[in-house]
Amino acid sequence: MSFEAKINELGLKLPDAPQPVAAYVPAVKVNGYVYTSGQIPFVNGELKYKGKVGGPLSEAEGYEAAKTCALNCLSVIKAQVNSLDNIEKIVKVVGFVNSASGFNKQPQVINGASELIGQIFGAAGQHSRSAVGVSELPLDAAVEVEMIVKVKE
Repeated sequence: MSFEAKINELGLKLPDAPQPVAAYVPAVKVNGYVYTSGQIPFVNGELKYKGKVGGPLSEAEGYEAAKTCALNCLSVIKAQVNSLDNIEKIVKVVGFVNSASGFNKQPQVINGASELIGQIFGAAGQHSRSAVGVSELPLDAAVEVEMIVKVKE
């Protein structure tokens, strides 16, 4: 089954690639790898999850925000390589969580991205990862995720 078909089977939809909110490009392909810029939880052009996780937003909402960010990363990767089936391996995921004071469950929040990637890509989705708590994110986004993937040549 193709990776894009797997996304549909999970009841999800790969969104159109979000447009940058500042002076950068969404992804760059170099020497068989695609590096995404950080993606925040935009849905249909609107920031769906806004604010601090562990404050106004729950851990579960942060988890869903991380899933949304991962789908946005995949959409910008697809724009670079034409099909998610051209992905050979998810190499690394980096997640930032807009954290309320005292909140320390960033790994559980970024599991939203990692577990979704595992469901879609199976063994090819096993990746290294960082999950970092921060005091602020652009536009007051709850979560930001970036990826590095190896693509088939």
